[in-house]
Amino acid sequence: MAAAASGRLPDPLAAFFFSTGDVKLRKPYIEDGRPARPPTWSFDVMTIDEITENFSILDDWDDRYRYVIELGRTLAPLPDPARVESNKVQGCASQVWLTTEVKPDGPAGPVLSFVGDSDAHIVRGLIAILFAVYSGKPAREILATDAVAVFERLGLREHLTPQRSNGFRSMVDRIRADARAALAEAA
Repeated sequence: MAAAASGRLPDPLAAFFFSTGDVKLRKPYIEDGRPARPPTWSFDVMTIDEITENFSILDDWDDRYRYVIELGRTLAPLPDPARVESNKVQGCASQVWLTTEVKPDGPAGPVLSFVGDSDAHIVRGLIAILFAVYSGKPAREILATDAVAVFERLGLREHLTPQRSNGFRSMVDRIRADARAALAEAA
């Protein structure tokens, strides 16, 4: 789906079902075969609870894969200067870049935010899901959160190739390493 003139991308579930014409979703997403609400246009990361709820609405794995791809389209663009070797995630079959912004948060410790991209559509979607789990969170919370368990809960683990699963673990390892480094620097 092309970006709107404003440069923002549509809500992935609304855009997915609007573009496929699928009317299997219950309200508030579909009404009389049309979206009941206009899609929101934003690069805001969806929460993992919203993604989990949307996954529960989708019965077919082909629909879930398409939804993951739509999630990837909501990622903020990665600036070209960030596409350097030092930002590449090692251990991914696809090319994956990840940048981390660390903001101090007083006694609560540093908060990490991420921007990333991949040359593979499904991997971009996996990145979007990881950002829903980790981005904008304190380093301690990042280290306490098991993203692999989240992926298992979504059913993604058994539906990903071993290469994609290994790449996913590499992305998680990179995010957790950045959180550990941020905590060490703040100490």
